[in-house]
Amino acid sequence: MRYLLDTNVCVVYLNGRASSLRDRLLATPTEDIVVCSVVKAELFYGAFRSNNPQRTLERQQAFLSQFISLPFQDEAALLAGRIRAKLANAGMPIGSYDLQIAAIALANNLTLVTHNIREFERVEGLQIEDWEELT
Repeated sequence: MRYLLDTNVCVVYLNGRASSLRDRLLATPTEDIVVCSVVKAELFYGAFRSNNPQRTLERQQAFLSQFISLPFQDEAALLAGRIRAKLANAGMPIGSYDLQIAAIALANNLTLVTHNIREFERVEGLQIEDWEELT
């Protein structure tokens, strides 16, 4: 495992946008990519709000089933609490789902693949790559 996909990366891939992201994702060995339960929750929420929830869920499940899925466990919870307090004290909070995703990446020593650099760069020690940056 090397990379944790953020929600926006999954959405862009599933919607067929950003050929550079698609190419990079397809060129990366499946065993080097993981998703997490928090990303899945965000995707499923979007599916249930879509015009065709059943079709959207089926597409999401087919895509997500390729990868190991990590839960939000106790080590990530401890890191999330520490990160949230530090960012709040600095007046730079981030969204609760992004906080959990960042903590899962840190707890599992993964690089987060996201296009939401501005939000995640506030998290000290988090390795980030933007696979859309070339589009």
